[in-house]
Amino acid sequence: MRKTTLMTVAGLALGMGAAAQAESIRIGVIQPLTGSVAYNGVADVNGSRLAVQQRNARGGVLGQQVELVVEDGECQPSKSVNAAEKLIQKDKVAVMSGAFCSSATIAVMSVAQKYQVPLLSGVSSKSDLTERGNEWFFRTAETDGLLAHAFAKLLVEQLKLKRIAYIGVNDDWGRGGMEEFSRQIEALGGETVEKLYFDHGATDFYTMLTRLRAQKPDGIFVAAETQDGSILVKQMKEVGLQSRIFGVGSWATADFVGLAGEAAEGIYAAVPYAHTIKREQNQQFVKDYQAAYKELPGKYSAAGYNALNIIMDAIERAGAADPDKIRQALAATDYQGPNGSFTFNDKRQAYGFDAVLVQLQGGQPQIVAETSVTND
Repeated sequence: MRKTTLMTVAGLALGMGAAAQAESIRIGVIQPLTGSVAYNGVADVNGSRLAVQQRNARGGVLGQQVELVVEDGECQPSKSVNAAEKLIQKDKVAVMSGAFCSSATIAVMSVAQKYQVPLLSGVSSKSDLTERGNEWFFRTAETDGLLAHAFAKLLVEQLKLKRIAYIGVNDDWGRGGMEEFSRQIEALGGETVEKLYFDHGATDFYTMLTRLRAQKPDGIFVAAETQDGSILVKQMKEVGLQSRIFGVGSWATADFVGLAGEAAEGIYAAVPYAHTIKREQNQQFVKDYQAAYKELPGKYSAAGYNALNIIMDAIERAGAADPDKIRQALAATDYQGPNGSFTFNDKRQAYGFDAVLVQLQGGQPQIVAETSVTND
């Protein structure tokens, strides 16, 4: 009887051990899956899922499969905070990626610090996010300031844009991007003609654009994402604006080109990723992404892909799905992605990866200039 009992207990112990081994490692993702920037949030999630699928096919992380737990933050601070609370308290994630809009990411940063769970943003580019001293926050996105520093001189001296109007979405990212580019361009002798803002989801820009047409600026800088930006540039064509258009956001993505149609032709965009970047890692990424989703990857697809690979590498180095160990391992990142290398400085801002200025020609982002984001 005792032998049978011992054998039963031993069998249960072995079963529990196997169950523990089979238990997945959960990583939380907060992106806008509804609302005016849903195109971009879905692209980030697609890139994230591809990274996880590839890693799981190779055996996962620490011998365990990785499970992506995705929440819709809608780019709204309050909803993104609720998503983070759920991921940490209910889903027990050890690390998070997100939350897209800088205002939403700022809100989630406080949650990450409160619960001491690492948060990595592959998208939010407001320059001061990594200046806030939050040791649980890491960023693999370019900053507005870095892009402006890299390309403002080219816009003024080579494209001859002297009198410039600025249009941007009225949030932390839109305001931040406009301020960074206008400051750098003015320092090079450029003149700011006008600064105008719109709300997420706006559909009528005619009054604003008619006002700009009368001022005849050389260039119009736009900070907008896929849905808002595509509507805006189509209405620019309708009102007969002849100015060159350049900006930041999702301009080099297949979704934007598809929605904007002929209005996308000739637009310049400063971005950290384009599928036309000539790197071996990128060529493989483009091939894998097209096989998975039947479309070309864009800026946000690459952002999600890089973010999840960096997180999974950190968990592997940490040796456990432990938030503090992951935080320490993230600081030691040395990752090669489709758009270059990623290393964090002491403020947990990544550097070493590409930034490119592209012009849309025939629906394709042709690279005009490129540089690497430096640790300056």
